[in-house]
Amino acid sequence: MKEGFRQSMAWLHTWSGLLVGWVLLLVFAAGTAAYFRDEITLWMKPELHQAARQPVPQAQAAERAIGLLQQRGPNSPSWTITLPTVREPAVRVFWRGPPAAAARPGERPRRARFENATLDPATGEAITAARATRGGEFFYRLHFDLHYMPALWARWIVGFCAMFMLVAIVSGVITHKRIFADFFTFRPKKGQRSWLDAHNATAVLALPYHAMITYTGLVTLMFLYMPWGPQLAYQDKGGTEAFFSEVFPAGGPRDAKAAGQPAPLVPIAPLLAQASAHWDGAPVGRIAIGHPNDANATVSIARQEGRGLSSDQPSMLFDGVTGALISTTGDVPKAAAQTRGVLYGLHIGRFANPLLRALFFVSGLAGCLMVATGLLLWAVKERQKYAKTLRQGGRIGFGLRLVDGLNVGAIAGLPIAFASYFWANRLLPVGMEDRGANEILCFFVAWGAATVAGLAWPARRMWRVQLAIGALLFAAIPLLNAFTTATHLGHSLRAGLWAVAGFDLVSLALGVGLGAAAWHLGRRKAVKKPAPSAANAPAGLRA
Repeated sequence: MKEGFRQSMAWLHTWSGLLVGWVLLLVFAAGTAAYFRDEITLWMKPELHQAARQPVPQAQAAERAIGLLQQRGPNSPSWTITLPTVREPAVRVFWRGPPAAAARPGERPRRARFENATLDPATGEAITAARATRGGEFFYRLHFDLHYMPALWARWIVGFCAMFMLVAIVSGVITHKRIFADFFTFRPKKGQRSWLDAHNATAVLALPYHAMITYTGLVTLMFLYMPWGPQLAYQDKGGTEAFFSEVFPAGGPRDAKAAGQPAPLVPIAPLLAQASAHWDGAPVGRIAIGHPNDANATVSIARQEGRGLSSDQPSMLFDGVTGALISTTGDVPKAAAQTRGVLYGLHIGRFANPLLRALFFVSGLAGCLMVATGLLLWAVKERQKYAKTLRQGGRIGFGLRLVDGLNVGAIAGLPIAFASYFWANRLLPVGMEDRGANEILCFFVAWGAATVAGLAWPARRMWRVQLAIGALLFAAIPLLNAFTTATHLGHSLRAGLWAVAGFDLVSLALGVGLGAAAWHLGRRKAVKKPAPSAANAPAGLRA
């Protein structure tokens, strides 16, 4: 270690962040948006906005959902009902369809297809007019499943990048001697020093959050990355399936069979009241009914999220004919399951109230800025090595030009992709086939176009153009909503549709922020023109 320990950590910090920086930026941005995935989904389904104004008792919503399931899937072996919440006002029901056709010789057995519907909790009628969209679920899946590739590969890639992120955080803390003093230091118009100050400030601002979210992100998929413990401990007890059955027990029997004798389903309202009383008044989140209308019917009721840090919720199992309590699960979780559930819960943040969720969102944005400034800092430092070459009229190397182009596409182009996804939601025909997939296609087409433009012209003007386009698209979202729905900002604020109003206001704020960045780039160029000797060089961002 010729350069000393701290210098070695600085080298490790630089390269561990640079090599995976662009993927980390996408993961951070999508994960940050996913904190409000229910609100995003609601905004992207304006047909549900009316339902959000009519909260109804849970028992009433559940009874009406069961009424629809009796019509749609009376012979289904399983029903699932997700009751409305403050964040998600509609009722969602799922039921297993009729058995699939028998597989041909040599083919794998075919499973029955699941059907689903979204209901108005006030009427119990299916909201058939709701447009097809992945909504906020797209961002949630994108941040660990990526897209257009097998989910297993994507999770390994994201886990690999998260491990590099953890290394970058630890090495970054070791590298900086005065890390907390640096937080209060910003020297504008100092080139590389300014970018370093910005990187330090955004990193230290939410350092506990960055460490927590990276570590817990690895924990959420730890059984994928390190499956050997359960495999070894349960190799004689049924394998990993037995491990999961013991550590994470389901709310109902996994291998329950139908009796084949018709029997009426027990009224659901008393069971909901009993479950809520058992959880000290906590509302119910999900109802799972096994073999409805059969003598062996069961009703599993799970508590709604938000009553604790853990992502695992307790549940109660009832006899579906008599209503007798069969068992409870998760009231006193085991230490290992509780530890994993709390770490998982910290990562997804579903326990958080709106204020804390907003703090998570701001911390996530700080993480995006931290990654972005780190990428820019590397490019600024590398360009200084070409100062003499540029003064002599030469050009920078291919590697730096490639990083410059990718930085433009990844950092300035990503907001364009996000905004394009929302614009596509409003502008694509409601009855369009594969509408949800086409919205996602618009996201990647916009991002791909921005990246190609960045690679072709990685100049200061391209940064301004892309930031300005992102600003315009985001700032105009409230207007887009006003022209395409009845729940414009003035209406949503008066009607108390805070999720819809909040989406419009946050979009407007993001547009203003991106516009300020574009204006700042233009203003600096007007004040300080580049030297003639460097005029031919691809101009990146010189802070």
